[in-house]
Amino acid sequence: MHLHILGICGTFMGSLAQLAQAQGHRVTGSDANVYPPMSTQLEQAGIELTQGFDPAQLQPAPDLVIVGNALSRGNPAVEYLLAEGIPYTSGPQWLHDHVLPGKWVLAVAGTHGKTTTASMLAWILEYAGMSPGFLIGGVTQNFPVSARLGDTPFFVVEADEYDSAFFDKRSKFVHYSPRTLILNNQEFDHADIFDDLAAIQKQFHHLVRTVPNNGLIISHAHDQNLNDTLAQGCWTPRETLALTDDAPNADWQAQLLEADGSAFAVHHQGQEIARVNWHQTGNHSVSNGLAAMSAARHVGVTPEVSARALGEFAGVKRRMECIADAHGIKVYDDFAHHPTAIKTTLAGLRAKVGREKIIAVIEPRSNTMRMGTHKDALGKACTDADDVLWYQPRDADWRMDEVVNHSPVPAKLVHDLDELIHCALALSEVGSHIVIMSNGGFGGLHRKLVQQLNRHAL
Repeated sequence: MHLHILGICGTFMGSLAQLAQAQGHRVTGSDANVYPPMSTQLEQAGIELTQGFDPAQLQPAPDLVIVGNALSRGNPAVEYLLAEGIPYTSGPQWLHDHVLPGKWVLAVAGTHGKTTTASMLAWILEYAGMSPGFLIGGVTQNFPVSARLGDTPFFVVEADEYDSAFFDKRSKFVHYSPRTLILNNQEFDHADIFDDLAAIQKQFHHLVRTVPNNGLIISHAHDQNLNDTLAQGCWTPRETLALTDDAPNADWQAQLLEADGSAFAVHHQGQEIARVNWHQTGNHSVSNGLAAMSAARHVGVTPEVSARALGEFAGVKRRMECIADAHGIKVYDDFAHHPTAIKTTLAGLRAKVGREKIIAVIEPRSNTMRMGTHKDALGKACTDADDVLWYQPRDADWRMDEVVNHSPVPAKLVHDLDELIHCALALSEVGSHIVIMSNGGFGGLHRKLVQQLNRHAL
């Protein structure tokens, strides 16, 4: 069967393409912008990519077109497939119909930490010899691919609340029918499709309704938004988790043994049952790890085995990934998309590096950030940085001058990438940490900055 995927380089759709190919389908696809790391995975898998959405790519017609949620009416390829009557579906629906039947689905949902937690969970199951299938919206360092079918019924999926397609405005995750569900957290996001937090909570409640009464829902005890969502109705056993200081009555608790989160003790029902020593840092990472351990226990993996697995967890690309150490200056790539993500990431790095200099280079690129929905929280999110360089996207609906003018730490607004690199170099010194935060390619800034750092050092 020939499947053609419109919007194939999105993390979800690119992962879906690899699953379809593994099932024996001929897979092709196109996207407006083709850039790593997903484009690299697809090319290595031998999947033919087309730049742009010229209708010619649908001639002759494929057997089925899978339409990514980034495409809308007016797109040339979309208009052509509708006019010609070519069969089409959404990515989540295709996953539901062709991959998930008969699977024990372990889904990870929430505003933050989905990719990392799903990667941790998949790795724990792999380490335990369970050979799970998975679909993760990112590239985990412990696996060569972001998706695979697996050899057992267990399937880990990153459960995104974004809409499914232009013709299906339900959240992706309502298609997945999980038996084990992690709800990491819940905040207002995706202002381009949700009017308010209540609209997001409604979709999460739809997800909760799909979990059977012999399943398990794992959620953070202190997240009031999640608690309010679950109060709308929950028909499934629930376990709660928290750091020890946040909610002393939670079922699962993590006690920090190191201030930066690089070691923690795991408590269940008040008893210490395991200790984790790993390469991750930050309270958010500890919470993610605790959730993954709880979910793994639901399918039979003991906390002791999970703790050893997390000790070998190598992280996820673009999640505080150290991409260079150029003569004493470290450069990180982070997929920050929300003020809370920025704040927790910088706080984790600060706890790790102490008084060493942190320079945050931030592109507010997500739809919600470009709309200015979180502009009042952006400055406060950067208090753990020594300096902040803000990049003003050309298509932003608001100007960032106010964020810079009211920043609690030294900040500068930059409109040119070359100037951005120059400013970062001028601020850096031996022992500095430059954190590049964007959920896109950032115009190749990462590579260009590292090149300039190496030349500058010479």
